[in-house]
Amino acid sequence: MRRIMLAIYLLSGLVPMTAAASPRNLAVPAFQKLQSLAGEWRGTDDRGKAVRTEFQSSVSRTVVMEVLTPADMPSMMTLYSLDGEAIALVHYCSTNNQPRMRAVPDADPAKELSFNFLGAGNLPNAQVGHQQKLVIRFDDDDHFTESWTWREDGKDAVHVFHFARKLQN
Repeated sequence: MRRIMLAIYLLSGLVPMTAAASPRNLAVPAFQKLQSLAGEWRGTDDRGKAVRTEFQSSVSRTVVMEVLTPADMPSMMTLYSLDGEAIALVHYCSTNNQPRMRAVPDADPAKELSFNFLGAGNLPNAQVGHQQKLVIRFDDDDHFTESWTWREDGKDAVHVFHFARKLQN
């Protein structure tokens, strides 16, 4: 009986150590924040031109799809999904390349997600124009900002979009 009690005592001490050793996965609540963007959004770009986007959860809520329509450009699609302790995205650009990026959230609640370039499909070399970075800042429940960094010939240009939730009639 003393051995059983000793084993229980020792094992009970390991449980808190195991829980303390594995940090909380901040990607899950950050991904839920992306899911909360479901619906239509309207806004302006950094030149004051109208822009719109729409978010939708898909595939049993494991993917968030965004369809972004900037002023004077065709629509583009971005798919977001959990990737371990990060959020991954694939951006289907109107320039016919597909940048892949990844963000590792550092706070809960996430105030900002910074996606960094990992590679791209259909991109012959890094000098060809492509989206290099995306920063999403969650201003409040009804406002957010996207800052897209376009890289071409080694030079970056940042395009900022400010969005407000479209109210249903």
